[in-house]
Amino acid sequence: MQKIIFIFANLNIKRVQRTKKMESFATLIQNRRSTRKFTEQLLSPEQVELILKAALMAPASKRSNPWQFVVVEDKEMLKKLAGCKKNGSAFLEGCALAVVVLANVMESDVWIEDASVASIYMQLQAEDLGLGSCWCQIRNRVTEDEVDSNNYVRSLLDIPYQLDVLSIIGIGYKDQVRKPFDESHLQWEKIHIGKFSLPEENKETGE
Repeated sequence: MQKIIFIFANLNIKRVQRTKKMESFATLIQNRRSTRKFTEQLLSPEQVELILKAALMAPASKRSNPWQFVVVEDKEMLKKLAGCKKNGSAFLEGCALAVVVLANVMESDVWIEDASVASIYMQLQAEDLGLGSCWCQIRNRVTEDEVDSNNYVRSLLDIPYQLDVLSIIGIGYKDQVRKPFDESHLQWEKIHIGKFSLPEENKETGE
């Protein structure tokens, strides 16, 4: 950490004075933690609209907007979606809202990146509304019965063949308290200035 600060100083990088908006966003990303336990409280139509607006405003390569979103609130369907992969999807049964993020693989060669950006935009908007969220990875995952997770979700929701599912974002009111991200855990050694460099202790061994 001290080394990084020293390098910044040598490069004459001026410290930016934070505005109120910058502080607000810094707090937002520090507070956003994955939430897997939700209360029974439903989301308001206004909250759902803001979350979906965030997805539709997400940047996409060449503004191709290859993504599509399936919004699920039905408890029976949420329960079925919770079985979409072996591990890490059970929380979907308890969320108030699940947004299935898919994209047209024939429209864009960077559909994964575009759909990923839209996914995190929704999570950030949810956090700004005081809601919790968690990303459920679908691409390259399988169910307990070794069924491809993408095909499992597509079958449940009548998704056409040209669309693949990247993720499902579960959203709801938090029923667990998680501390903000601890800045002491930031891995500053992964920041490289000018060019990539190995940590001093690994340079001789190449580890």
